[in-house]
Amino acid sequence: MSAFIGEFVGTFLLVLLGNGVVAACILNKTKAQNSGWIAIVLGWGMAVMIAVYASGFLSGAHLNPAVTIAMAALGNLSWGLVPSYIAAQFLGAMLASLALYLHYYPHWAETKDAGTILACFSTGPAIRHTASNVFGEALGTAVLVIAVMSIGPNNVAAGLGPVIVGLVVFAIGFSLGGTTGYAINPARDLGPRLMHALLPIPNKGDSDWSYAWIPVLGPILGGVAGALLYNLVLGFIN
Repeated sequence: MSAFIGEFVGTFLLVLLGNGVVAACILNKTKAQNSGWIAIVLGWGMAVMIAVYASGFLSGAHLNPAVTIAMAALGNLSWGLVPSYIAAQFLGAMLASLALYLHYYPHWAETKDAGTILACFSTGPAIRHTASNVFGEALGTAVLVIAVMSIGPNNVAAGLGPVIVGLVVFAIGFSLGGTTGYAINPARDLGPRLMHALLPIPNKGDSDWSYAWIPVLGPILGGVAGALLYNLVLGFIN
C-alpha cells in the first residue's frame, strides 16, 4: 500500500506542477503568460525533483509506467506489482488534471485556441512525423532511465538523487524536447489527455487521439531499451 500511495502522490505532484507551469505560460490572462519554453522546461524539472523527494522513500519514485516496466524487465521489480504502480500513476495524473482544471477555471473561457488548451494537458509534436516522433519519445526516455540508473553506482550523497533527476529532465527538455514536447511518460500524457476529453472545458477541441499512442509506446520502448543497454554495458565493464 505504501508503494501505491507513493506513486499516486508523486505522480499527482509531478503533473500538478509540470502541467501547471505549462498552463501558467500559455493560457490567456495569467500573470505568467508568454513566459516561454525556458520557463516550462525549468518548471517541469523542478516538478520532477519535488515529486521524487515526496515519494522516493515510499515507492522508489518511478512516477512513470515506462520506468516501472523497465525495472520489471530487468528483474528489479516484480511483474505482479506493475499493475498497481501504473494504476497509481494514472490516478495521480488524472486527479492532478482535475485540480488544474479547477485552479485555472476562469482562464479556459478566456483562451480561444483549442490547441493551446490541449497543450495544458498533453503533448503534441511540432511537426507530425510518426517515426521521428516515436523515436524522439523513445530517445528521451532512454536517456532518463540510463541517467536514473547511473545514480546508484556513482555513490551520490544521500538526498541529492532527486536533484540530479530534475537536472536530467532539464537537459532532456532543452536538448530533445522541442520536437514532441517530451512526454517521456505515458501516465503524464495519457492520464491528462483522458481528463481533457472528459472535463467540460470551454473552447476545447478534440483530444488528438490519433497522436495519443506515440507518447505511450515511445517511452515504453525507450525505457526498456535504455535499461537493457545500461545493464549490458555495466555487465561488460564488470
